[in-house]
Formats: sequence, structure tokens, C-alpha cells
Amino acid sequence: MCGRFTITSPPEAMRGLFGYVDQPNFPPRYNIAPTQPVPIVLFEGGRRRFLLVRWGLVPSWAKEMPQSLLINARAETIAEKPSFRGAFRHHRALMPADGFYEWKTVGKGTKQPFLIRRRDGKPFAMAAIWDTWMPSGGSELDSCAVVTTEANETLAPIHHRMPVILDEKDWPRWLDPAATEKELLALLRPAPDDLLEAIPVSTRINRVANDDASLQTPELVAPESEKPARKKAPEPDTRQMGLF
Repeated sequence: MCGRFTITSPPEAMRGLFGYVDQPNFPPRYNIAPTQPVPIVLFEGGRRRFLLVRWGLVPSWAKEMPQSLLINARAETIAEKPSFRGAFRHHRALMPADGFYEWKTVGKGTKQPFLIRRRDGKPFAMAAIWDTWMPSGGSELDSCAVVTTEANETLAPIHHRMPVILDEKDWPRWLDPAATEKELLALLRPAPDDLLEAIPVSTRINRVANDDASLQTPELVAPESEKPARKKAPEPDTRQMGLF
């Protein structure tokens, strides 16, 4: 599962790591949500390119905007599902990130957000697919989805799914137009258990409008059962109004 993520590394550092030829000035983002513009890195014309696309895949063959928001594509069925198989075969990309967020239920319905990031603090690449949709009478729309797989041991206590985080040595293969389905599916596996760490953060992340560095400050959310109960208003004193 991947429902929010963050990119805070300087543009120069990201460009140097991912090797795209463009020089975009993408500002730091701490709370990127579905339907918002997100960066992807694709292989085009023999070189890597940076492209801003909508997060929420719209397949090229769709007659209208899907009612369900296709932000994630399951690795187990990506080669078979009509919504994803075309993009999986022909339009694969890297989605740069410094971290992503996941939520865990604690107590009585309370959800604790976690920032998931590399232990060494370095950026990473999530496997993504993208496509271009041409609505009738409208302009082209480039969109994408993140590929997910089963959670590793680090994330399993929080959520049963996680985005596919590609090892840097596998980036060329994922982007290679000549890669076979078997080669590609072999890359879609959980990240090593020791790669990531989970940091509890504030529920301010729940509001898309909040997008600042303080969102990543460690903070535990008190379970519902541990939150102080509201004091009841005192009962009115009716003794002076009674006859006895």
C-alpha cells in the first residue's frame, strides 16, 4: 500500500542520483497525496527523463475517468489486470521518494501514522507504471500508479502491503524496453528487512493541506482508551427547589 509519500532531497541531488537529463525545480514536498502531480523517471530516446504526472492511473484505452482511483498496482496481478498490463509492458518508471506514510490502528479506532524511510536517510525509487490518456475533446493526461507487494518484516506489524522499492542496480532493468515479463516480475519483491525504519509521526499528516517539515517530527498518538475522558457537566443542585 502507498497512499502518501515525501520528496525532500535537493533537486540537484535527485538529478545526480537518478541520472535524468532534465533540470526541474521540484520543491520539497512532505505530504504528496493521490491526484496531485508527482515526479517519475522514465527511459525515452536512449536517456532518462523527468516527467510530472498525475498520481492515479488512467489507462490509455479508458473511455472516461475511472470511478476508482488507481494509485496502486499489485505486483501479483500487474501482468494480467487490464487496467495495468499495458503500462506494465510498455510504460514503466521510477518514482523518486525520501519516504512514504502508512497508518496502524492503535487502541479503539485511533490510527497512528508512520513515516517509512531508509535507515541511512537516502532517497530511493519505487517501481511505477504510467500511461497517457486522451479524453474526447480534451488534452492529454499523463498519470501513474505505484507497484505494491507484500510487506516485509519491518512493515508487516503496520500494514500487510508496501510499495516495491527497487534496488539501484535494478533500475536499468526495470526501465529497459526489452526486459522480459519474467525478468520484470522477479524485481517485484519486498524490500530487505533491514533497509527501512518506521517513525511515528503526527496525525497532522491526515490533512492534505498540511505540507511542511514538522510533519516528520516523531510523535506518538495516544490510543483512544488512554485519552483523558471528557469531564461531565456537574448535575444541577435541585435541593432548594424541592419541597423536602
